This record gives sequence, C-alpha cells and structure tokens, in this order.
Amino acid sequence: MNPVATSDAAFRGGACPTPEYTIAYTGNYTTSADANARPVPPRHLLAIFLALSTLNYLDRQIVNILAEPIKQDLRLADWQLGALTGLSFAVFYSLLGLPIARLADRANRPVIIGLSLMVWSTFTALCGLAGSYVQLLLARIGVGCGEAGGTPPMHSLISDFTTPQNRSSALAFVSLGNPLGTLIALASGAWLAQAFGWRAAFMVAAAPGILLAFVILLTVKEPRRHGDAVPVSAISLGDAWRELRGKRTFWWICAAATATSVANYGQAAFWGSFFLRNHAAEIAGRFPGVGPLAVVGMMLGLVQGLAGMLGVWAGGFLTDRLSRSDLRAYCSVPAIALALASPTFVAVLFAPGFITAGLLLIIPVFLGGFMFGPSFAAIQSLVRPGTRATASAIEIFILTIVGLGLGPLAIGACSDYFARTMGNAEGLRWALLLTAPANLVAAACFWRGRRTIIAELHPH
Repeated sequence: MNPVATSDAAFRGGACPTPEYTIAYTGNYTTSADANARPVPPRHLLAIFLALSTLNYLDRQIVNILAEPIKQDLRLADWQLGALTGLSFAVFYSLLGLPIARLADRANRPVIIGLSLMVWSTFTALCGLAGSYVQLLLARIGVGCGEAGGTPPMHSLISDFTTPQNRSSALAFVSLGNPLGTLIALASGAWLAQAFGWRAAFMVAAAPGILLAFVILLTVKEPRRHGDAVPVSAISLGDAWRELRGKRTFWWICAAATATSVANYGQAAFWGSFFLRNHAAEIAGRFPGVGPLAVVGMMLGLVQGLAGMLGVWAGGFLTDRLSRSDLRAYCSVPAIALALASPTFVAVLFAPGFITAGLLLIIPVFLGGFMFGPSFAAIQSLVRPGTRATASAIEIFILTIVGLGLGPLAIGACSDYFARTMGNAEGLRWALLLTAPANLVAAACFWRGRRTIIAELHPH
C-alpha cells in the first residue's frame, strides 16, 4: 500500500499543514484512499499500551488497599498514609514528567517507555523490602520517577497513528488500563496481603512490569526512525509554551481534570480504610471465614474496575459519535457525566450498609470514567504533533501535583483532625465528604471549555 499523507489540520478543516508537521501513514497502518481515511495503530501496539497502562495503575494503586495493614505494621497516622499514597509519588512524577516529555517529542519514545517501566517496576519491588516508613516513602518516590516516563510518550505515539475521528476511542481503550489496573491492584493486593502479608503483594505486582519492559524494548519501533512517519521538526519549549498558552480550551480541560483528580485520588487512597472502619462488623457477619480486607478489596476491585472500564469505554465511544456533528462533545460529555456523579458519591458515604454502599459506588465510578477519552483526545488534537507529549505532560503535571499530591494528604490530615472528636470511622467519613464538590467544579470547567473548543480546533 502506498503511503497516505494526512494531518490533524486536514481533519480539523484547517489549511494544508507545512511539511514538517505532516505525518505519513504507511502500509503498516490501516488506511483508505478516500478523504475519510482513519489510520489506527496496529492491534498488538494497542494491546501492549493497554498492558502498560494497566501496570501503571496497578503499581500506583496497590498501596491504597494495603494502607490499613501498613498503618498497623508501621504505626502510622492517616496523614502519613496520605503522603505515602499521594505526595511522595506525585511530586517527582510531576517534576520529571515535563523534561521526559520534551525528550519524547524528539527522541525514541518506545525506549523511554520501556526503561521507565523497568524503573518503576523495580521500585515497586523495593516497596516490599522496606523496613521503615522512610524506606517505603523513598521507594514510592522511585515508583513516581519511573512512571513519569510512561503516559506522555504513549499518548504521543497513539496520536501519531490516529485521526481526530477515532482518537478519543483509541485513547479511551488504552485508558481502560486505569480501572483494569485498579481492579487487579485492589482484588489481588487484598488477597495477597490477607494470605502472605502486604510486602508480598508489592513483590508480586512488580514482576509483570519487568517482563513487559523487555517486550516493549524489543518489539515496539519508533516510527520517526523506521520510515513509518516523516520526522516532526523539533519545537522549542518556548514555542510549545506559547502554543499552549493561547489554547484556552486546554487550560479549562486541565482545570477540570485537576478538580476531579483531587476527588478521585483522594478517595481512592482511603476507600479501603473507609469500608474497613465503618462496615467491618457487617462484613464479618455476612462473610464468615473470609478476612474483611479480602472482601473489601474484591468489592472495590470489581466496582472500580468493571464500572470504571465501562465508563471509560462509554465516554470515548459516545464522544467519537457525537463529535462528528458537534465538536463540543469533547467537553459536554464529561461535563454532564461528572455533574451527575457528585450526588451519588455523597449517598455512598451515608449508605446504611456495606452492600448498599458498594452498589451505589458503581454510579459515580461509571460516570467518572467518561472524562478520560474525551479530555486526552481533545488535548492531543488541539496541538501540533511536536507538542503532543509536552501538552500531555503539562496536564498530568498539574492534575498530579494538585490531585494526587494534595488530595490524599489533605483527606488524611482532615481525618486525623476530625477523629479527635468523632473517632477514626466518622472522622474519615467527613473528611471524604469534603471532596464532594470537586466533580461539580470539574463539570463547570468542562462546560466552560465548550465556548472555545470549536474555534481552537479550526484555527483557520
């Protein structure tokens, strides 16, 4: 098949792009000669990146279900758990994300991804060998450093091989790794911790990443260096910043993602503790002979994993369909979903029993997943190919440093404060309640982005 040259600008209705920003799709990618050609990445590439995304969230989230055993073993306060699950990871993940993304916009992205995976998997294993809180904190910092090189280069590669018409679905498919990794982390992590201790759970979680790193390094090729695409000309950080600074939609999406990440990361860090502290007696009565930790881990894994995957898929699918007639769907779909998610989250906190709370949790988890495909796709479509990894890294920097860095820490500190008068169970319930307005703020920001997205996707 002869190469078919396409570009984002062509699909956005803009003027013909300059040669340095033209991506040429070859016979390695599914194309058609008509004007509606929709190249897609090879299936094995999407499968590899789904596995990468799954391990990203597996190694990131497993500490959440292990929080209570770690707290008891190392005698920690809730604020220390918040720093362990959020701040220690987020700071270095965020700070290293931008320079690695700048490198990815110029260098071999599969090599960057493979080496990063090797690093964070190694440090995940070291978490299981930690003998003190400080050692565990340092190991979590290492996990954050490694994961900084995963998502931005991956988004950039996928965007090179998709058009705006199918980009939301492709990125949503890879984003299924978020809930899938969470499912595996919570379910298997709880079972392993119940049977063998929390240290064993970290060791088991690390092994698949080492294997996948070799697969990526040996099988995934950089299209810029292997004839599959015309190399993208280097874009300076100053030029990239000037491009992003003028994209108001980009900043509204970043603000929305940051608001919802405060809720999502903060809640995820303490859901296991919440159910164990508030529903342990009911769990023991309903499931005799099975440890409460295993029950809670399985429930959270199934709810957050399956409902989350359905939400991520539905958000990407629905956005791709609606955006063909109205590009504002990139913002309106997640805005409506997040607005509906907020009240159901409050209902979970005050549900009378464990089963009822678990069933109610399905709703906000499902609706919360709608934002991933549309937001990632919009950002990748708003910028030139040479700025894509940088744009992704800036978004991740903002939402991670605020959401993951401060969300769990703030909830932990508030929980400790409320516990002085309310007790540990009620203190944590009211600390979690403080995050309820976050999704409403995110919905408002997405809705505001609708005003500018059409003009910025059609710059000419």
